[in-house]
Amino acid sequence: MSSAQTLWWQTGIVYQIYPRSFMDSNGDGVGDMAGITSKLDYLHWLGVDAIWISPFYPSPQADFGYDVADYTNIDPIYGDLNAFDQMVKEANARNIKVIVDLVPNHTSDEHQWFQQARSSRANPKRDWYIWRDPKPNGDPPNNWFSYFGGNAWELDKETGQYYLHLFHKKQPDLNWRNPEVRQAMYSVMDFWLKRGVHGFRIDVMPALIKDEQLRDNPLNPNWVEGDPFWLKQFTLYSEDQPEIHEITREMRQLTEQYPERVLIGETYMPNPRLVKYYGDNLDGLHLPFNFGLLSFPDLTAGKIKKTVDDYEAVLPPGAWPNWVVGNHDTVRIASRIGAARARIAQMLLLTLRGTPTCYYGDELGMVNIPLAVEYIRDPAANGSPNHGRDPERTPMQWNSQPNAGFSPSGVTTWLPVAPDYHQENVENQQQDPTSILSLVHSLIELRRATAALNRGSYRSLDNVSADCFVYLREFENQKFLIALNFSEQPQHLTLPEWGEGRLALSTEAKPVGTITLANLTLDGTEGVIIELV
Repeated sequence: MSSAQTLWWQTGIVYQIYPRSFMDSNGDGVGDMAGITSKLDYLHWLGVDAIWISPFYPSPQADFGYDVADYTNIDPIYGDLNAFDQMVKEANARNIKVIVDLVPNHTSDEHQWFQQARSSRANPKRDWYIWRDPKPNGDPPNNWFSYFGGNAWELDKETGQYYLHLFHKKQPDLNWRNPEVRQAMYSVMDFWLKRGVHGFRIDVMPALIKDEQLRDNPLNPNWVEGDPFWLKQFTLYSEDQPEIHEITREMRQLTEQYPERVLIGETYMPNPRLVKYYGDNLDGLHLPFNFGLLSFPDLTAGKIKKTVDDYEAVLPPGAWPNWVVGNHDTVRIASRIGAARARIAQMLLLTLRGTPTCYYGDELGMVNIPLAVEYIRDPAANGSPNHGRDPERTPMQWNSQPNAGFSPSGVTTWLPVAPDYHQENVENQQQDPTSILSLVHSLIELRRATAALNRGSYRSLDNVSADCFVYLREFENQKFLIALNFSEQPQHLTLPEWGEGRLALSTEAKPVGTITLANLTLDGTEGVIIELV
């Protein structure tokens, strides 16, 4: 692929911001738009190309913004449209694109659409949501579970019907089989595109269309008490229906009216179902999120190699890959695999073929912190107390001042700040050349300057070492070898066919220099990038 054929979202890096937790500009303990604007210089220094901002719409905050009460405004806790416009303007001035979170599967029960829909069975908005009569015995229409625990149906006593909510009962699902719903949501997308955003991350994309007959989901016979509640049944009929691909095409057609915009879908799907979201002729999502690296608590070389190779093998011709190692719904990478392996996870993320998405704070090695019951905010913890998502959403650690510089001293932050913030923060790590932040900064600089890393081909090497994942990235006359040792023991690799190379970067902050590939030694949990000559 030549330089002329690649777009910014292919060669660039996306950085996810959870707005409640990024930067509090007004001292109320919650992050906001002005806070994001104030930290754009940091993001520019880091080297990211786009920021994806989790929901900021007016909301009762039952699910912290994923329960939308107004799709075309800003919740006052985050600011207003002027603050948003200023943030976009300042971001663009630093060559940073803005991607917003679209939540099309459900609204808040306080959205005016639902208020009208529940007012009467005869209301014109009634069919904008999914309503069904009770079974003869009064039970819900089917056995579907909510991802937040309990049944996915809530009885509306005033009208005598159940409405569907795959998430919180205050998040009624929209009926995407209704053309009026589709057009209303496409108008929402157009509103933000005209405001200058460069794309959307689309929440729970596969759930938009449900089985027309609303058949029961099969139960998971392997589910045991203590497993996440949402794994209790197979979502055969409540998501990933064939008609979803018509919607992705319609969204793509709308987006194509604006230059170089990107559609990213939250698609928790295994291969090969995942890659269907690219569309039959690459006319669907630009980037169906690939969460293959989120499922590993141990992150062994063999599992990683198989995950990458299997994904590369099923990608449709011309489809662009993408990778993540952390997000707002998953235990932080440093907590999953430890601080040392988190460093090679960042090297992996930033050197694989495709678009990487980085989660705020992972560049610092931020960790999950245990929270006392009184601090739990996440509604998902209602159904699965041990699987709440608050611990990976704690405030960003900017400096060693009170509240980690996220909020002024004396303010109670919406979630507690991690206790290690005195040492692990942006200010300290920027000054430490051996920190994980300095490593990530160097990785991004190298990736940006190296066509082989930001757009080149990928090929893994077989039979090198059971504990190491080794692969090549090539573009025209550039050739780089990446070797990642996932074990704690030194590994000696013999690759005489590759002659000599130049060490471009090591996770151990080793000096650059010539390396003989016939006798390559990696320290425990070390990763290296070697330019082949």
